[in-house]
Amino acid sequence: MRNRLYWKLLTNNIGLISRILKAGKPAFSYVSLLHPKVNLDIIVMNKVLIVDASDSDRRLMSSLLTRVGYEPIAVDNMEAAKEEVAKLPPGAVVVTAMKFAHGTAQELINWQKCEGYKFPVIAIVDNINAVDLLSVMRDGGAVDAIQRPAIDKQLIETVGKYARPESVVIQLDNALIPRRSAKFKEIEQAIGRIAQTNANCIIFGESGMGKEQIARQIYLQSSRTQKPITVIEAGGAELVGLHDPKSDRNEMYNRIKSYFQNAAGGTIILKNIQLLNFEKQSVFLHILSEEHPDVRMICTANGTLMKMLAEEDFRDNLFYMLRQSGITVPPLREMTEDIPDIADYLLSIYAHKTSQTRKRLDASAIKALKLYPWPGNIRELKDAILMAAFHADGDTISADDLVFSDIQPETAEDLTHRNPKAEKDRIIRAYIRAGTWRGAAKLLNVSEKTLIQLRKKHHINPDGEIEA
Repeated sequence: MRNRLYWKLLTNNIGLISRILKAGKPAFSYVSLLHPKVNLDIIVMNKVLIVDASDSDRRLMSSLLTRVGYEPIAVDNMEAAKEEVAKLPPGAVVVTAMKFAHGTAQELINWQKCEGYKFPVIAIVDNINAVDLLSVMRDGGAVDAIQRPAIDKQLIETVGKYARPESVVIQLDNALIPRRSAKFKEIEQAIGRIAQTNANCIIFGESGMGKEQIARQIYLQSSRTQKPITVIEAGGAELVGLHDPKSDRNEMYNRIKSYFQNAAGGTIILKNIQLLNFEKQSVFLHILSEEHPDVRMICTANGTLMKMLAEEDFRDNLFYMLRQSGITVPPLREMTEDIPDIADYLLSIYAHKTSQTRKRLDASAIKALKLYPWPGNIRELKDAILMAAFHADGDTISADDLVFSDIQPETAEDLTHRNPKAEKDRIIRAYIRAGTWRGAAKLLNVSEKTLIQLRKKHHINPDGEIEA
């Protein structure tokens, strides 16, 4: 209750806060004017990742964001950006130049999609180039853009549209979240069997299901646990080497070879091997087949890999060399019996971190969680549980406290211009998933009033059924 009241306090006094910001003063130095008992440790503005090659603009943006209470993190290259994205808490925002060292805004957005991260990306445009801007903002790309010459005028307002305050951040370690389902027990048994061997392994599954944690568990239970472990992103800049004029070998070979040398006797975890281009595939194949390094390869991949194999976009000899053993991780929508266990685990950690009584899910919340398809899997579930725990009144979380963030913003106008049958089906699916009409409105991103009008239009009764 207390946290929600504080949040309402801020939102109800947005005018005052806006005047404070315009005056150029830090927002939270004035929060006490709103209420003498506001706990500044509870109300915290979130982190903002800045990715830009310009030192001066990074400093400027960091200064502007710090002044109003955000925690900026500034980097200049793709590899560093990926490392920082992986550590960002729910509610964070990414502000990125269109181009920077070893990457572009579009490449960073595509990598986020592949990894299952859903942080809003704001693009910095040097000049208003409609073609470039449309390219980076379409198909779930950047959510907004700011002009570089107007950073000082546009940055704070634009970031404020997408940043969300959070009370606590839960960073899951390398341990697997305990669960009781038969499918999870099978995965645990497979980890134990594979760990007893030195066989290479591919772990298949959708983003957000903890494939890297499974890979690390194989390493931790193996005989190589005292030897080095290296984690590499297959689509990342870390596989692009630097030119060595003393070597006749190409730069990519030099870089990949160095990882094998550093991991001698140990393990390499190669994430998302479906992102390996043909040149990188050839280098890995050569090293593994011709040089025979004493390194175990544990790889992760999604379903795209098998399609690439069938279409000869992935070398079959490399595939079979890497897949000497394998684990397939079902998506969360196929393991819904695990959702209460995972949620309870997260709520226990939340209670410990905040020194609060542990909150519990009621029957409506469990039903809504099990009906939702979870495209972001466990990673998305974690964010939804944290948000609900933060905003729920009392010690019980109901379906009305849940927000399913994967649904792309959609206006009422967008919804009503759909094919009528598709529109009707979407409304009913939203009701089934949420369990309430209020929750369905949240999923559809329309007001409850608008949803009532749409129900009347399609003759949908309060039970979610079509009336004759």
